Amino acid sequence: MHIGEVAERVGLSLRTIRYYEEVGLIAPSARSQGGFRLYLEADVTRLQLVKDMKPLGFSLDEMRDLLGVLDKLDATDTADEGHDQTVERLAMYRVAADARCDALRGQLRIAESFAGTLRNRLTIHRERSS
Repeated sequence: MHIGEVAERVGLSLRTIRYYEEVGLIAPSARSQGGFRLYLEADVTRLQLVKDMKPLGFSLDEMRDLLGVLDKLDATDTADEGHDQTVERLAMYRVAADARCDALRGQLRIAESFAGTLRNRLTIHRERSS
């Protein structure tokens, strides 16, 4: 599929997808004879992973490393040397993702409290105006 379809499916701009390609997070599986990027379903899945990491504040280096860990685990047998260390690196990222989710939930509680304060103030001032 072409980049426009991928962008629509994943919910990213063409510019963002090209940037992720430029920094080495994703790559199209092929190019057409005319030089257009062509993506497979696996590329879309990888791009969705990158998109999912973004709100958690992972740096480009962390994203690149985590994608490498996932690639390595997908390509190796559990009996391969280094498999356990790679699994542990994945576990480290899971712990980091959980911690970042907890931090985001804390920020959301603060934001919801603030929105509630504004709702209450608005209600008070509207009642005074009536």
